[in-house]
Amino acid sequence: MPSHDAASRYARFARDEAPGRSPVYEEWARAVADSASACAVIDRLPANRRQPPLVFAVARMLGARPLPGVPFVEWLVRHADALVAEAARRSVQTNEPQRCAALVPALSLIEGPIALIEVGASAGLCLQPDRYAYRYRGAAEVDLDPSGGSSVVLECEVRDSSVRGRGVPALHLPEIVWRAGIDLAPLNAADPSDRAFLTTLVWPGETGREARISAALDVAAADRPTIVAGDATDAGALEALAARVPSGATLVVSTPGVLPHVPFAGRQRMRAAIRDVGARWVSLDPPGLEASAGEGVDGARWPGFVLGLDGHALAACDPLGGWLEWRNGSSRAAG
Repeated sequence: MPSHDAASRYARFARDEAPGRSPVYEEWARAVADSASACAVIDRLPANRRQPPLVFAVARMLGARPLPGVPFVEWLVRHADALVAEAARRSVQTNEPQRCAALVPALSLIEGPIALIEVGASAGLCLQPDRYAYRYRGAAEVDLDPSGGSSVVLECEVRDSSVRGRGVPALHLPEIVWRAGIDLAPLNAADPSDRAFLTTLVWPGETGREARISAALDVAAADRPTIVAGDATDAGALEALAARVPSGATLVVSTPGVLPHVPFAGRQRMRAAIRDVGARWVSLDPPGLEASAGEGVDGARWPGFVLGLDGHALAACDPLGGWLEWRNGSSRAAG
C-alpha cells in the first residue's frame, strides 16, 4: 500500500489544487498517490520538501517530460536518488508577481509612505507592487500605472460580494520608500540559474505565467531590493530588518502565500514578532492558517485564499491573485 501521508497529500493536490491550472500535474499527482513505489520516494524527502509543486518542478529540471501518469511514476522511481538529492536542497519559491494585484487593495488602506518587508521574499518579485501596472475589471474598473509605465501588467477580476455594502476601497499604487525581504534561501533576480529555477516552478499549462515572471525578474534585477538570509520566525531576524526602516515610514510586513510552509509554532512566533516591531501585517493565505480569519471566515465555504490586514479578513482571493471578492465593510485605512 502507498504511504498514507504521501498518498493523501498527493490525492488532495490532484483533487483540490491542480484542476483548472495544470492537467499534467493533476495526472502526475493522482498517479503518485496510487503508487506505493512513488510514495516511498516521496517519503525519503525531508518533511518540508515533499510538496507536489516542488517535487514536480525538480523532476522537470532533471529532464522529466510531460508524460502520462504511469510513465511519469516509472521515471520518478528510476531517478529517485537524483530527485531526492536535488529536492532536498530546494524549496517552493514561486514568487508570483500576480499576487501583488491582491496585495494592492490592502496596501491602499494603509497611509504611506510605506517601508515594505516581505517574508519569504525569494527573488523579491512581490516587493515591487508600486512598479507594476494593474487592470482591475468586473465589479470595479480601475487602471493603475506607475510613472513611465511598466513591462509587467497584472489583470485581476473584481467579483461582486454577496454581502451588501462591502465595496472595494479606492485603489491606488502604494508609495514605497524602502523595501527589503527575508528568506531562508534568497534568490538573485539577475542570476541565470536562479531565474531558470523560478520559471521551472511554473506549472505546465499556466499560460502566460512564465513570461510574466520573467518580466518581473527584469524589474527586480534593475533595482535589486535587500533580501537577507534568515528565518522570519526568529524574532531577532525581523527586528534587525525593522531597525533599518527610515523614520517617517509606516512599516508593513507582507506574507503572501507563506504561512502554509511554516509550522504552527513558527507562525505564532512570526505573528508575535510582527506585533513587537509595530508593523502592519498584510497576509494572503488559506482560510484557517491566517489566524485572522476566525471571524466571518468559514473555511469550508470560503473560496480561495484570505487577504488579511492586521489579522482581519478583507477579501476572498485567488491564491495567485487572479481575482478577488471584497468582504470587508470598511474602505478607510485602519490604524
